[in-house]
Amino acid sequence: MALQITEGNFEKEVLHSSLPVLVDFWATWCGPCKMIAPIIDQIAQETEGVFKVGKADVDACPGLASTYNVRSIPTLIFFKGGQVADTIVGATSKDTILGRLKALL
Repeated sequence: MALQITEGNFEKEVLHSSLPVLVDFWATWCGPCKMIAPIIDQIAQETEGVFKVGKADVDACPGLASTYNVRSIPTLIFFKGGQVADTIVGATSKDTILGRLKALL
C-alpha cells in the first residue's frame, strides 16, 4: 500500500526522503483517481526500498495541493532530493509511471 501523506508528515516523508518519492494527489470523489489507485498501490509494493510512493488527499491537504499548484487530479508529482523532478496530470499507465520513476535513479 502507498504511504498516507499528510501536511504533518510531508516534510519528513517527501522532502527529507533519501529515496525518490512519487506523491499521488487524489480525492475520494475523483473517478480517474479511483482508476489508478490499484496501480499506485502495485507500484508501492513492487518498488519498496527503491522508491517511496505516497498518496495525498487534496481535500485533507489543501495546503499541499496549493503549494504544488495541483489544479486537476489525479496529479502525480515525482520528487528527488526534496525537489520536484517530474509531474504527470491525469490518469496514465503503470508503464508510464514506472518509466518516470526509473528516470529518477
